[in-house]
Amino acid sequence: MYIDQSSALPPHVSTTGRLRIASLHPLGRAAAVLGAGVLVGSILFFLILPTLLIIPMSLSQTDYIQFPPQGLTLRWYQAYFSDPDWMAATWFSIRIAIATTVSATIIGTMASLAIVRGALPFKNALQIFAVAPMIVPHIVFGVALYLVFSPMQLTGSFIGFLIAHTVLAIPYVIITVTASLQRIDPMLELAGLSCGANRLQTFFRIILPNIAPGIASAAVFAFIASFDEATVAFFISDTGGKSIGRKMFEDIDFNLTPVIAAASAVLVAVSLLLMGTAHLLTARKTGR
Repeated sequence: MYIDQSSALPPHVSTTGRLRIASLHPLGRAAAVLGAGVLVGSILFFLILPTLLIIPMSLSQTDYIQFPPQGLTLRWYQAYFSDPDWMAATWFSIRIAIATTVSATIIGTMASLAIVRGALPFKNALQIFAVAPMIVPHIVFGVALYLVFSPMQLTGSFIGFLIAHTVLAIPYVIITVTASLQRIDPMLELAGLSCGANRLQTFFRIILPNIAPGIASAAVFAFIASFDEATVAFFISDTGGKSIGRKMFEDIDFNLTPVIAAASAVLVAVSLLLMGTAHLLTARKTGR
């Protein structure tokens, strides 16, 4: 005969034998929360530590990368901003990132609308295919693009970089915008259509204002995905068009100086600035 003994257990013990935090003594509960916070904080600090070390290394007075730095100076930042090769690679990457942001955001938003609102066959397979560039190793993607772009003379060109980075950035847009679309009640769209608006008017007057924070975040992710990309750029760059990622790879091999650390610190600062801007835009829209 089966006897349910779970009701005979003390109230602070679950059927699996684990203590529930909510039923612990206040001091024990505080200690558990504090321990979990310390553990998570330690893991996050360990992950971000290499990025933080770049900043002091970019200020070192030595002619080579060293930690801890010996003295502090800004001459490596001056060398970075005054070097024509570094500036050419930086502005090339910025132009590519801006164009990629526009193209990936438009294409990814349209794809998200089709996936979430469209009655498409094989919708799940389409969604998996759309985010496949995030799964395929970038080195494999870079080799494939080189084999395709080289006969077409697209290596090192603006168009070649735009195509490659757009493909890499679209998955970030699809994931972000899809999450925003799934939070919108479809009845709002039906209400707009029932009031005489067409599909295009419904999108611009109802859908777009509600998913604008998601689109802004997606655009930021698309920009960062393009601006920070280095693996694919290594294969499709040449002397005519070189991204900042390819330039950093070359200097690591042949000219390892703190200028690389200064360029890395600039990349980190740009990424943090964009992420902060996206957060402010999202918070302002949510607070309305």
